Amino acid sequence: MSLQNKRIYLVEDGVENRAIIQTLLERSGAKIAFDRWGTDTIKGLQLFAPVDIILLDLMLPNKVTGYDVFDRIREIADFVDVPIVAVSAADPSEAVPKTRAKGFAGFIAKPIDFELFPLQIERILNHESVWQLR
Repeated sequence: MSLQNKRIYLVEDGVENRAIIQTLLERSGAKIAFDRWGTDTIKGLQLFAPVDIILLDLMLPNKVTGYDVFDRIREIADFVDVPIVAVSAADPSEAVPKTRAKGFAGFIAKPIDFELFPLQIERILNHESVWQLR
């Protein structure tokens, strides 16, 4: 399996992180759309649909968290079964149990490994578990 033509939606407020993630995934053939603040995620997802996977930062500005965005996404029938992966610098000892309990499909710690990251996304799309704590 490759990321060729996979549709990936990214919620990431950090410009540098977004650029790195976008570049790595586009080099692997994916199509990327993103929301920087977590406030327009539902609208963006609906415009970009169908979506194969959602990558979600847990720490967003303006008192919005990735957990809040996760809950809003799961309220929309079209996105109930789309895997959502936390890509975060949050403390894994706290974030991993919380993301697992909430139903995230995985956790990838920042800073991401440039070589490993596209492969981790492929694994998740192949229904494998990825809980990378760094």
